[in-house]
Amino acid sequence: MRSGSMRVAEISLPAIRHNVGRIRELTGGAVIVVVKAGGYGHGAAIAANAALAGGAALIGTADLEEALALREAGVDGPILCWLHGVRADFGAAIDAGIEIGVSTGEQLERLAAAAAERGVRATAQLKLDTGLSRNGAAPDEWAGLFARAAELEAAGLLRVRGVFSHLANAGDAEDRAQAARFDEAIALLRAAGVEPELMHLAASAATLSSPHLHYNAVRVGVAAYGLSPFADKTSAQLGLVPAMTLRSEIVALRGVPAGTGVSYGFNHICEAATTLALVPMGYADGMPRALNGSGAWVTVAGEPRPIVGRIGMDQFIIDVGPLAGRLSLGDPVVLFGDPERGYPPVEIWSGLMRTINYEIIASIGPRVIREAVDGPDLDSPDLDSPGGAA
Repeated sequence: MRSGSMRVAEISLPAIRHNVGRIRELTGGAVIVVVKAGGYGHGAAIAANAALAGGAALIGTADLEEALALREAGVDGPILCWLHGVRADFGAAIDAGIEIGVSTGEQLERLAAAAAERGVRATAQLKLDTGLSRNGAAPDEWAGLFARAAELEAAGLLRVRGVFSHLANAGDAEDRAQAARFDEAIALLRAAGVEPELMHLAASAATLSSPHLHYNAVRVGVAAYGLSPFADKTSAQLGLVPAMTLRSEIVALRGVPAGTGVSYGFNHICEAATTLALVPMGYADGMPRALNGSGAWVTVAGEPRPIVGRIGMDQFIIDVGPLAGRLSLGDPVVLFGDPERGYPPVEIWSGLMRTINYEIIASIGPRVIREAVDGPDLDSPDLDSPGGAA
């Protein structure tokens, strides 16, 4: 961490390890932890190493650039990536020991050709579209793709390690219909002579709610970071611990009389004499400007205090009137974190913004220093407790 940073996202390594362990207990199978988009804003290498230490079988990224960056950062566990442009360098992936999620026959051939050039066997997983209508081979392509994969495997150019798809989360009936199509695909793949080691369909939501969709592996993102994928269940109810504490500090304190306008446009006017604290975080750091006037709050000296006035690119203001005599420059301000520790949950922001917690954490800006914080492992929750998510 750079000296004197005013913007820090503390990332709890014990929390990530705990969350991966929790998911392993719930599923009994392999856990693939997705660290795309900078580890959902937590720092990809920090998250990957903590996930592997927690028992993750595989790390997932969206694209090859993210996967290669993990290797450059020293992450040496298994990595899978699955979203590829036409210029993706599969040779570099093979050289780095990265598994390629293959969605088309053209990608399969390119991967095999890169393996042949190197005289090695590449590792692939077949990505299928079972109803999301997004990335993955369509059902009418399966037979040809599977037959060709079997040929290339027999030729020693590929190892088809797994097969996977992604749910649309459109409802239980729709999820079950996708699972039925996935079952059909697995049967076709086996009939073609390929036996996948890993079969994964469930992401965080299905992992925590639908045991019948677990297969022998699950692929989780937000749950590994301790956040709930459901609007009606908290992290604590699911036995998860939020890993990120987003904090800054007070850099100025100013006593003002009643009637003082605050920040751009004076859309907040102080009703009484109070003290305002300046905090050096803004919308360039992922703090939504639209939080202005929404009722959002932060924690100062263990107390909730409201954000007032418009949020700037680099700074925002809080009313700390009742706490003024207790505060000094440099005192910490927690924007969000684990509510079990008394911090505002990130879901306050996502709820006010009518979005999802995923978007908030993934949008935390590059000026915010990700600081890995280690400590003793957290106790595993009782799976039979009321907060369990079996």
